[in-house]
Amino acid sequence: MTNQNSNESMLDIYLFETFQMIEQLEKVILGIEKDSLFSPDTINEIFRIMHTIKGSSAMMMFQNITELAHAMEDLFYYLREEAPQIVDYTTMIDLSLEGIDFIRIEAEKIKNGLSPDGDAAVQISQFHALLHVLQGGEDNCSAPEENKKVLEQLYQQPVQIDEEGSLDSYTALVFFDEGCQMEHIRAFSILYKMREFSSVCYSIPEEKRLTDEESADFIRQQGFWLYFKTSLDYDSVSEFFYNTIFLRSLKLEAADPEKLSNEEALPKPQPVKELAYTVGGAGKGSEQLEVAAAPAKTQSIISINLDKLDALMDLVGEMVIAKSMVIQNPDLEGLEIENFNKAASQLNKITNEIQDMVMSIRMIPLTATFQKMNRIVRDMCKKLGKEVQLEIIGEETEVDKNIIEHLSDPLMHLVRNALDHGIETPDERLAKGKAANGTITLEAKNAGSDVVITVKDDGRGLDKNKIYRKAFDHGLISSKIEDCSDKELFRLILRPGFSTNENVTEYSGRGVGMDVVANNIDTIGGVLTVDSAEGEGTVFTIKIPLTLAIIDGMNIGIGGSCFTLPVTSVKETFRPEMKDIIRDPDGNVMIMVRGECYPLIRLYEVYNIKTEITDICNGIVLMLEQNERIVCILADELLGMQQVVVKALPRYIQSLRRSRNIAGCTLLGDGSISLIIDIEGLISSSISC
Repeated sequence: MTNQNSNESMLDIYLFETFQMIEQLEKVILGIEKDSLFSPDTINEIFRIMHTIKGSSAMMMFQNITELAHAMEDLFYYLREEAPQIVDYTTMIDLSLEGIDFIRIEAEKIKNGLSPDGDAAVQISQFHALLHVLQGGEDNCSAPEENKKVLEQLYQQPVQIDEEGSLDSYTALVFFDEGCQMEHIRAFSILYKMREFSSVCYSIPEEKRLTDEESADFIRQQGFWLYFKTSLDYDSVSEFFYNTIFLRSLKLEAADPEKLSNEEALPKPQPVKELAYTVGGAGKGSEQLEVAAAPAKTQSIISINLDKLDALMDLVGEMVIAKSMVIQNPDLEGLEIENFNKAASQLNKITNEIQDMVMSIRMIPLTATFQKMNRIVRDMCKKLGKEVQLEIIGEETEVDKNIIEHLSDPLMHLVRNALDHGIETPDERLAKGKAANGTITLEAKNAGSDVVITVKDDGRGLDKNKIYRKAFDHGLISSKIEDCSDKELFRLILRPGFSTNENVTEYSGRGVGMDVVANNIDTIGGVLTVDSAEGEGTVFTIKIPLTLAIIDGMNIGIGGSCFTLPVTSVKETFRPEMKDIIRDPDGNVMIMVRGECYPLIRLYEVYNIKTEITDICNGIVLMLEQNERIVCILADELLGMQQVVVKALPRYIQSLRRSRNIAGCTLLGDGSISLIIDIEGLISSSISC
């Protein structure tokens, strides 16, 4: 493996672990603020996280992140060791969250191939000023320029090692958790960090071999061996190793200094089954305890590159297409082939099971996405002077990873919208007889092949009259208010440029955002609905498919063309009678079904297709429902149901106006192409309030 590939691997694992740790850190700090309690365990956890971020960032030579993490680590180390009685927790929490934001922004820069060039000097000086106050000094949080220079010089100084005569000698054997992967890079990380406080005589594998992936197999089987000298005592060295991420076991022992100078006299690696694990050691004041070697754990979790997972999903999609082409081969029509039918049935069963298994691998919980909203609510409450509690329900609900990536921004906007528009100030709420504290509920649950996410607040609700007046003045609506249902009026807030806020604020009033939310959700095949009761609150409901890759489709024929509809949108199919066909005052064709009138869309007119079936009574009508709106469409015939693999339209076709209501395409069993209809787009372009 080349050094370039090694560095890329190290960067990947650094970013993965850093993002995980700062999310964990933010969750811990927000929990502390909510519970108003800094326990010794949480302080120690924060210290451990910052210590790890500091070490890994130093290894990757990201100096600004290292310096800030070091300053935060110093603060929480003092809290852990000294447990001061008087602490300004509000300031500490604010500074810690600002520090997290800085690290997150710098990590995002690194992820996008940019240089982490942010200046952390002010934040570092603020942490040191707070630490100075805790230690009994004067309050000096203004961070004068001279303090910044001192700090910069402090972190540029190399670590000083005591003279040779005062160094103690140690041997260490490290095993990492099974399945953590990249053991050679983790070993290199340990070696790099140890240079701060020790002189490493040598290691097995050697440092120059740690760029080779083969050394990862060696470390996995026989461990990572270190022989070093240091001025630290045994307990301090032990603490350093136990702060290593994914550490499974450690054998740390005092060594004979004379042997360290003679490589041949040192112990050599042995098969793993012959090793005994040591807790404690023969260092200063410690006791050595030999225990039986624990049986090796069976590896149950491995990391998978997302590109490989996407490629696997593509292959499964192609397999589904190939299965359809085999089973629905027109050459087999009319043949009596019982054995083939049995084999085809078994193939269908196995294909479905493989598809379900791959789909389950791609599913990830909404936990991380939901938890991010805690920070948004906390920061906005401080700026807006509101008191709001965020209630999270069903965060363990799982969604396809490709969908979940597109959910964060829409959810963030809906939560911000609920806080800014919906929830009143404490005084307003008390005047209305409500509790001073408002509540925003973020809930997710499974509903068949879909996931339903709701963002609900108990605020002031939507003013129908105000929405109607605004929409009418801007030409967004022409009907009378009494002719429109509540939900049709509420949908107007999803129109581009629509806003009822009179004043432009940091969070709202510019008329942008809600239409983008609706479009983003529509992009992933979802539907956004709005419901509200004035004075009681508003509910935004997002209904999204579990996956976008493979859907159950209903194929219909129009002229010589084939179209596919998602089965979940088809309510029923029927052949209409002449008595069921009526026309509204504007001349539009309507279908009467069990006493209710629904608009009829003739697809051959929408897509300009020549067909012999123009008489409604000679065709087949499908009733479709999307976003709580119902419409009927006319087709020539039903071609049947099948699983279809959704493929994106080529860009040159997407640019055509007639492709607006086409969500994608798929390949059928006979090799022909079917266009997948965008139900929401079709309904929106055909009917309006």
